[in-house]
Amino acid sequence: MTNRRTLTESERLAWLRLARTESIGPSSFAGLIARFGDAREALKEAPRLARRGGAAGELRIPSEADARAELNALTELGGRLIASIEPEFPTGLAVLDPPPPIVSVLGRLDVLQREMVAIVGARNASALGIKFATQLARDLGEAGLVVASGLARGIDHAAHTGALESGTVAVVAGGIDVIYPPENAGLYAKIAKQGAVIAELPLHTAPLARHFPRRNRLISGLARGVVVVEAAERSGSLITASYALEQGREVFAVPGSPLDPRARGSNRLIREGATLTETAEDVLAALRPMLGNAFRETVMPAVPAPASEPPSADAMRALVEEKLGPAPVEIDELVRQCGVPAADVLTILLELELAGRVQRHPGNRIAWR
Repeated sequence: MTNRRTLTESERLAWLRLARTESIGPSSFAGLIARFGDAREALKEAPRLARRGGAAGELRIPSEADARAELNALTELGGRLIASIEPEFPTGLAVLDPPPPIVSVLGRLDVLQREMVAIVGARNASALGIKFATQLARDLGEAGLVVASGLARGIDHAAHTGALESGTVAVVAGGIDVIYPPENAGLYAKIAKQGAVIAELPLHTAPLARHFPRRNRLISGLARGVVVVEAAERSGSLITASYALEQGREVFAVPGSPLDPRARGSNRLIREGATLTETAEDVLAALRPMLGNAFRETVMPAVPAPASEPPSADAMRALVEEKLGPAPVEIDELVRQCGVPAADVLTILLELELAGRVQRHPGNRIAWR
């Protein structure tokens, strides 16, 4: 986001209420702000758009008292809420398409403004994998980089431990006050004091399986690159690497024995073009040219204008609904096939999303829920 500024109290409450509204995710939030320019106006109009999209009931919007209670509880924890439009919001997250609307932060805000690299990997890591991740994080920290990871068992724990003195950021999948796994409580406390803990979801939210992809998207978004140390096929670490590629970040992978299932994912990444990583210098050599420069923003392909007069609003809605299916389709492809202005398709999709009828998927894709 450009033109960053600090929100007023009333704007912050409205921003939080909109972000916590049922059916509103990062994409629909960004669409509402782009359309109305202000969270307070978007709160007024969102119920009408949801009804137009076919919502079965009224949109559940948190009250101002609910939003104020969350802000007060976060303040009591010693944390704060940062909106994506504000100067303190991490620049790597701000350029995502779309950025998370808000994040809760516990710890040192200055750590979030430094250059980062992410280290992720297997929860059931080998002894050698843990030793390597710890040393790699320590070396990258001594080179001036903050290490981001997900506070999980195994490689994540090792990465945070190795970078604790130089600076580390833990991205959690639930509320910022929920420590998972519980045995990382001591490490969590140290990171909250010496580094930073960051969360996208509300306080008290349990870290359910469906929340971890959102956490992984933030881990890669914060960093210039993601290093994968021991990752089985179909692991969360590979999801983080996939997000990194989508976001234009560098991907690094540590090779492992072909006899170890924990190395299959990382070895495949190397075959597909990830930088083979044996030392911190392998990472630094690739990242040095970009350090200190602005993050590259995701640029969506241009959508050609329709060749003829666009159909009526009802006809456009019917056309978009006809083209949607249970399998995710790229929104640009949907626009091309409908042959109507992109702005109209995006408005219809926004209404359908607010109504809870469609779901966003990685890669700017959408499908019926």
